Amino acid sequence: MRKRIAVVGTGALGGYVGGHLAHQGHDVTLIDMWPEHIETIRARGLELDGITPEEKFTVTQAKTMHITELQSLSKQKPVDIAFVAVKSYDTEWATMMIRPYLASDGYVVSLQNCINEERIAGIVGWGKTLGVVSSLISVELYEPGRIRRMVEKGGDKHTVFRVGEVHGVVTKRVEELVSMFSAIDSAKATTNLWGERWTKLCQNGMRNGVSASTGLSGKECDRNDAIRCFSIKLGGEAVRVGQALGYQLVNLGKLAPERLALASEGNQDALVEIENLMMSRAASNPRAGIQRPSMAQDMRKGRRTEIQFMNGFIAEKGRFVGVAAPAHEKLTEIVTRVEQGEIPQSPANLGG
Repeated sequence: MRKRIAVVGTGALGGYVGGHLAHQGHDVTLIDMWPEHIETIRARGLELDGITPEEKFTVTQAKTMHITELQSLSKQKPVDIAFVAVKSYDTEWATMMIRPYLASDGYVVSLQNCINEERIAGIVGWGKTLGVVSSLISVELYEPGRIRRMVEKGGDKHTVFRVGEVHGVVTKRVEELVSMFSAIDSAKATTNLWGERWTKLCQNGMRNGVSASTGLSGKECDRNDAIRCFSIKLGGEAVRVGQALGYQLVNLGKLAPERLALASEGNQDALVEIENLMMSRAASNPRAGIQRPSMAQDMRKGRRTEIQFMNGFIAEKGRFVGVAAPAHEKLTEIVTRVEQGEIPQSPANLGG
């Protein structure tokens, strides 16, 4: 029998993954708290788009559910796989909400930006907790029922989805998820979930809050000398904190973590290397001029940001291991002030 899949939070990433899985014929229920989004999907399907024409299609196979309708699951087939794809600050209630409807061998997968596996495990247990790291995917929910991918697929050049158990063993359910995700884009099983998670946090820590505080696109941030320098400082600090925590970091796209850290510390050879890579990335993406990371999208929509779970978390862990992260502390403060309306978005916030 087909596994029943629930996606709790069908924003950019949850909707993108859930839509693709439904399109492939999986039994998928999309659950969201935005009424207009769900009603639009019911009326005309979920429209997905990407860089190539082949990536544009409409998903009509997925079931949908308003969050207020969730109790109806008590009379339906239990959920085998629940993807939690909400913002980090909504993790606990979303996990608590889906827990009663899990099958006896069902499990919850964190399909999120930040490190939330511990929060999920605190509710369903470590044995029912897995993680999927989505690396360099950049998707945007730009209208109700419409999601577009802003970068090309990873394919054989870059592994996008990294699936892992918290204990690092490659189990049958990890292999099952890898098979599902491989039909969307490149995917692999990882024995290094925590290292992959922290690496993704380094990436997000360099870009999300920077765009949110300045109002600039990713391309504009990379091309601004002062802001690019600040982003490199953020990346280097995050790498050093992760190393002190004992994580095995992997490349941040094309950026080697140690070279990034050295660049942030003033090594000129490393700095030239990292800056060239960042500039070439800005030039290679056809949508780079409009691409904004998730936190900048949240800022534009007037939503709460994940700054405390991203740069704030890095700074907090830095204090725990005795590694200073002043750039992360500064960015957390600035984004919080912009979010609260105390100061406007401006490149000047970061010296740009």
